[in-house]
Amino acid sequence: MNDAHAPARTVLVLGANGRFGLAAAQAFAAAGWRVLAHVRRDAAAGMPAQAELVRAPLAALADALFDRVPDVVVHGINPIYTRWQEEVLPAARSAMDLAERFGARFMLPGNVYNHGAAMPSLIDETTPQRPTTAKGEIRVALEGELERRAAAGRLRATVITAGDFFGAGSGSWLDQAIVKPIASGRLDYPGDPALVHAWAYLPDLARAFVAVAGLADAAPFERFTFAGHSVTGHAFMSAIERAAAALGLAPARGWRHGRTPWLLIRAGGIVVPMWRELARMSYLWRTPHALAGRRLAARCPGLVTTPLDEALRASLVALGLGHPEVARAAPSLAAAGTRASR
Repeated sequence: MNDAHAPARTVLVLGANGRFGLAAAQAFAAAGWRVLAHVRRDAAAGMPAQAELVRAPLAALADALFDRVPDVVVHGINPIYTRWQEEVLPAARSAMDLAERFGARFMLPGNVYNHGAAMPSLIDETTPQRPTTAKGEIRVALEGELERRAAAGRLRATVITAGDFFGAGSGSWLDQAIVKPIASGRLDYPGDPALVHAWAYLPDLARAFVAVAGLADAAPFERFTFAGHSVTGHAFMSAIERAAAALGLAPARGWRHGRTPWLLIRAGGIVVPMWRELARMSYLWRTPHALAGRRLAARCPGLVTTPLDEALRASLVALGLGHPEVARAAPSLAAAGTRASR
């Protein structure tokens, strides 16, 4: 907790209008940090009122900040999936340069792409990185450069690796696939529902970034895994059904379950670039994986994981689905649901 008499620390959130960036801006503001929100347009709905908007190209951002010196730079810029090859590393390097210039700690949300199709069922900070896709190779290169800059004394950096994002708005597998047909009483799961898949509820992940940013004994380069919710598809779908029922969305004739049509997506990828990119990463739905999170829990013991039912209920509300007043009148999902564990 910040000392009441100490000046607020400052965080610069790059890509603050994105789903992760906005969640980070909200979490840091709630924790009493001064938030500099880098945006390219007007602030997204939900941007903290006290956040200071900074509109400037990434290359000119240092001059645009004037005397506002960040203690931490959170890298929330995530190029369009089909533009990763051209944009991910240049944007990250510009962000690293910015953090170097200000002597700020650079914080990056990592993902499991680094570990490839042969990744083990439980991933921690020591798991070898053996990418099997171009996107995985890009992520390995990015994190490798962070580690080299830190070893050379140029930069302090932290990577927090998490599973698939959900919550805090649209743009995830949850809304683009699983609950997309919910109005017809159907839920479509992208993979084998018997396998474990790693998920990260964005508000929880954002609070983890705040906790790690506040560590006084951080090494020049640190890596953490974020446990989040690693559950089977069956458990995830059951939790969605309970959350939907609490919002008045349960179909009278019961739920129907479908599967993402990967054969169609692969075939369509011949002409649709986004489908081609999704198909290349489809192994993530055929390979069971979870994130350990033990090191993060040990270093930041105050972190709390939102129960899966409650996280999904909030996620559905954020998507404009259901009737929140029904949920408020119903018994707490925390009592009825089950908390994810590993």
